[in-house]
Amino acid sequence: MTLTGKGMMIWKIPSCEAGNPSAIARVAASSGFSHVLIKIANDTRPYNVDSSGRDLIPPVVDALRAKGIQVWGWHYVYGYDPVGEANIAVSQTRKYALDGYVIDAEVEYKQAGREAVAKIFMTQLRKGIPSTPVALSSFRWPTYHRSFPYSAFLEKCDLNMPQVYWMQAHNPDYDLKRSVNEFKAISPFRPIVPTGPAYGESGWYPSPSEVKLFLDTARSLGLTAANFYSWDYSRVHLVPVWDEIARYSWPAQGSVPPPSSDPVTRLFDALNAMQYDPMLEIYAPNAVLVTPQQTIQGNANIRGFFGQMLTNQLNDGDFRVTSKEVKDNVIHYTWTCHSRRGIVNNGKDTVGLKDGRVLYHYCYYSIE
Repeated sequence: MTLTGKGMMIWKIPSCEAGNPSAIARVAASSGFSHVLIKIANDTRPYNVDSSGRDLIPPVVDALRAKGIQVWGWHYVYGYDPVGEANIAVSQTRKYALDGYVIDAEVEYKQAGREAVAKIFMTQLRKGIPSTPVALSSFRWPTYHRSFPYSAFLEKCDLNMPQVYWMQAHNPDYDLKRSVNEFKAISPFRPIVPTGPAYGESGWYPSPSEVKLFLDTARSLGLTAANFYSWDYSRVHLVPVWDEIARYSWPAQGSVPPPSSDPVTRLFDALNAMQYDPMLEIYAPNAVLVTPQQTIQGNANIRGFFGQMLTNQLNDGDFRVTSKEVKDNVIHYTWTCHSRRGIVNNGKDTVGLKDGRVLYHYCYYSIE
């Protein structure tokens, strides 16, 4: 699921609209947010639980969803108990049926030996949520943090959500462009959804014009979405900044673009870009995908199929259509893929179309 539009991160629910779920959803909707990211865990413990043990998250999730807003969870991880941290991430993500999960990994993961720890965490995480979109939130410039195990995290992530905080400066466009360029040099590259600062520190604050420039730059770079940290701070202490973000026009892609006459090309473009939303746009809502091993139906399950393929089978693959035959509303095609984990030389698929979208998809391939 590729994020589109603008969003906001919540640290502590009681500090946002006095913790009122309906008010949070109402303000998010009126501000044009396509997504809200709520802190769901800290190390191995659930977060946003009050002193009596009451979980504050479910009513906020329900209220936001009723407004058509995606809800993602974010989680600060330390790496001292990677299996325990992955387990609470899985538990919380499943509990709230979140649209996505964000790993917030920072200075603790710059210690020696943390690449292996990151791999343990990611393996355990993906066992529990193999199809949920996952993003990494960390330092903006890899060249400044060479000991951080970016690749170990990103290998099993769908998105990269760098913290592009132009602290003690006033150059958001430079910071964001540099961040994107530096991540292009890291393998694997993942689509970038940057997080900008909506808070102050040590007497420094972003200005309304700076957050607008940050959003303008994100769009000029072709990024699909951006968000800010944090609701808690900016709504109270940086009202002009909040207002600028709220009135900035960046609507989510609520309407699906007209389907291409060549859905196979669109599918393979999306596979190579590892972008799930464009991939799913070619399928009818009730589409069926059939392989020798299984039959699945519906966009959510089809997304899970491709998530498994791109994460665990053919990650960082080069997908290519080698032949194609079109007859009425049926397309037969062959394909190959060369990836780090294996090679497909015998891909042979058939798709049937209705109203320009894929209604059924017979998919066959084997990995060498």
